[in-house]
Amino acid sequence: MCRNIKPLFNFDPVVTDDEIRAASLQFVRKISGFTAPSKANEEAFNQAVNEVAMAARQLMDSLVTHAEPRNRDVEIERARARNAKRFGTVKKLNP
Repeated sequence: MCRNIKPLFNFDPVVTDDEIRAASLQFVRKISGFTAPSKANEEAFNQAVNEVAMAARQLMDSLVTHAEPRNRDVEIERARARNAKRFGTVKKLNP
């Protein structure tokens, strides 16, 4: 699975439409093999991104949990710590 697609459920604040669209774009890029489609495939590519985004939004809106929402800042720090341990350096995500 594409490493750029991150879990979007159960965060505070809730997932935005931009985050869902970005994940949908990554998914369609991965399965189509296109970073950017040709003019001949552009309409089908964009339609697929829109449909995946709609399905993802519907999924996010219908999921339920009793767990406390995760904090985005805490998750970013955990990712930095994992990267530091794995690669020996820390890359700043938010300057």
